[in-house]
Amino acid sequence: HKASRVIILSLLLQILLFLVATFVIVVMAEEKKSETHELGIAARLARPNILELHPYRCARDDYDKGVLLDANENALGPTSLPTNSLDPPENHLVLERYPDPYQLELKKLYAGYRGCGITPAHIFVGVGSDEAIDLLIRIFCSPGRDNILCTPPTYGMYKVCAKVNDVQILNCPLTPEFDVRIPEILETVNDQTKLLFLCSPGNPTAKAIPLDDVVAIAESSSYQGIVVVDEAYVDFSDKGSAVELITRYPNIVVLQTLSKAFGLAGIRCGFALGSPDVIQLLNNVKAPYNVNSMTSEVAMNALKNIGTLDKNVGTLLEQRKVVSDALKELDFVVQVFPSDSNFLLFRLKRFAKDIYKDMAEHGVVCRYRGTELHCSECLRVTVGTPEENESFLKLLQETWTKFDASG
Repeated sequence: HKASRVIILSLLLQILLFLVATFVIVVMAEEKKSETHELGIAARLARPNILELHPYRCARDDYDKGVLLDANENALGPTSLPTNSLDPPENHLVLERYPDPYQLELKKLYAGYRGCGITPAHIFVGVGSDEAIDLLIRIFCSPGRDNILCTPPTYGMYKVCAKVNDVQILNCPLTPEFDVRIPEILETVNDQTKLLFLCSPGNPTAKAIPLDDVVAIAESSSYQGIVVVDEAYVDFSDKGSAVELITRYPNIVVLQTLSKAFGLAGIRCGFALGSPDVIQLLNNVKAPYNVNSMTSEVAMNALKNIGTLDKNVGTLLEQRKVVSDALKELDFVVQVFPSDSNFLLFRLKRFAKDIYKDMAEHGVVCRYRGTELHCSECLRVTVGTPEENESFLKLLQETWTKFDASG
């Protein structure tokens, strides 16, 4: 009996030790989970080598005033100026010096314009939206292992940047009416899906995605990655901006640009807006002086002239209706899709590619989109000036008549 008691006590001791060890493991796992949650979505999703990265520290990180002999710049001044005036020189941008590496003043103005509680810490400034697309893929997707999800028909640079970085692409097509299919999206994503791109308003669809759809994906337990909402055309839409979601959803990043509504495609200035920890990684990985002084000044001037923006957007929206109504009157136009953007997608009975080429050769260039999903026989036309729109409509009718007559 004594031996039996010893065996029983020994078994009980082993069970107790096992339970204690299990408890410790569970507590440590929960602490680690809590710590990761506190660090934010960037710490949970980013590639380990990116998290360990010590970003390049440039000269202007330390000092930007005084006798600056730290960055190997040419203190004698520039050999050219935007005004082409070197005698006397008009060099208020001090172009011989490197620009602000983080564009703080520009971020302040942009945060003030967009509102929604956004601060400079929520904003990354880049070379158009394309730089941010590439950086997000490089930061969060491990080559050869992770993937992104796109919703075709959509903007082509998501696919290009993924291919360049050896990242797989998952597709969940829009409906023929260009709506996102949320259940199908959540079925398509997997544990390696780090980024989910939604183009809103879409290109080439011109259709905005309801914010409720963005929230539904962001809140779903089926997807643990980042929802990237590309809003290049948002200023032409009355459906709202996902910027209002950023402070509530750290897993949402919004891309915007000055190329469209602001009419500044030539300066190549875009923004990523998101959780500060995600934005910090973008700043860590970007080139030291990615936005130049001239771009920065033009961008800040634009943000101080919102009245001009509003006037131009109003004019383009009026012209969008003019062009849309005119296209609907043409018997060879099968469909004009609704537009939340500064362009129209429309479908012809036939000859779309031939008409596109012939019109271009006669001086009016639109875009053939017939190879895109759900876009057979479709052309995309940007809303231009009243005179440009009249030229387009006139030549479109003449070109159709020519091809229709020839059979």
